[in-house]
Amino acid sequence: MNGSAAEVFRVFLKLGLTSFGGPIAHLGYYRKALVERRHWLSEAQYGQLLAICQFLPGPASCQTAYAFGLLRAGWAGGIAAFVAFTLPSALLLAGFASVLPMLSGAIGTAAIHGLKLVACAVVADAVLNMARKLCPDARRRTIAVLAAGATLLAGSAGFQIAVVLAGAVAGLLFCRGAPATGDAPLAVAHGKPAGLALFAVFLGLLMALGWAASPEPTLASVANAFYRSGALVFGGGHVVLPLLQESVVQTGWVSDADFLAGYGAAQAIPGPVFAFSAYLGTIIPSGHGSGLTALVALVCMFLPGLLLVSAALPLWQAISHNPKAARAIAGVNAAVVGLLGAALYDPILTSGVRSGVDLAVALVGFGLLAVWRRSPLWVVLWCVLASVFPALI
Repeated sequence: MNGSAAEVFRVFLKLGLTSFGGPIAHLGYYRKALVERRHWLSEAQYGQLLAICQFLPGPASCQTAYAFGLLRAGWAGGIAAFVAFTLPSALLLAGFASVLPMLSGAIGTAAIHGLKLVACAVVADAVLNMARKLCPDARRRTIAVLAAGATLLAGSAGFQIAVVLAGAVAGLLFCRGAPATGDAPLAVAHGKPAGLALFAVFLGLLMALGWAASPEPTLASVANAFYRSGALVFGGGHVVLPLLQESVVQTGWVSDADFLAGYGAAQAIPGPVFAFSAYLGTIIPSGHGSGLTALVALVCMFLPGLLLVSAALPLWQAISHNPKAARAIAGVNAAVVGLLGAALYDPILTSGVRSGVDLAVALVGFGLLAVWRRSPLWVVLWCVLASVFPALI
């Protein structure tokens, strides 16, 4: 640890304001800003974080951000990273009702489309760079290609965890030349006893909140609904939607129309998709005020994943020197590259690129990152302005 919580907060606030494109794209932003530019972690250490967070339930991109802060500046750094990265999207979604009319016209629609092109450029750059680093040989490139193909054929976001597990098995079997991860340890301030205690807290809250919940939208029921959703979802932000819909729509707490409107807004803003919980908490009639309910929903949505990654990091060190762990990590990292490649095609390119002009805009955005080495903020400005300009004339 050689940083401060204030430094972590500043860096992740900028990422929280500019990280468009969803959880897969966030991994590309992190690599560009924190591994390549600031050297907070090495490529090998970042690969380990990806492997850990892909295995755990919860929002992988936010867990990775929290882990960066934890490794950089301890507990205060982890909390600073989480708050800074999540706060912008949570505030935007909590205030979505007031900005909805502004996003319904031609200019608003064009701006949202420009943000999709940002994701095209960012993810393409991430695929290229991560493939170079994490798939240096034919065996790992083969795992990546097969992972991408299997993901596209399955057409299910929930299938991602199976791909990651298959990558680990393939790594054990075929990646025998992978270097040991012990050469790039992830140094955390707390040890295995604290990790086991945090895991016990995770399980205890899962049981206690379930016992305290009722069919009515009380604060305890809201906490249980969002904590359970955050604790049981694998595969990223979009996979949590069925769980949330069951918890808040089927119970009558939120109408289906309001639920879908909020989900649509979550696609147009930076930061984690799980911040959708702040929107839902704002409109759930708990009787305790929209602000407090939104805060309870937001915290309980993210808390399980943060507890799990806090528990896993010190336990991970106990196996990081094991050659079998190194091979499994190599396979997982290659599979993650494949998942990233599949996401680049579907849904990012399929939903973002609708014409040759769109492709040209995305290619220039990719050039800003890969050729001219500009900040992702320049890509956001370019893609949004290029998309909005035709609507102005």
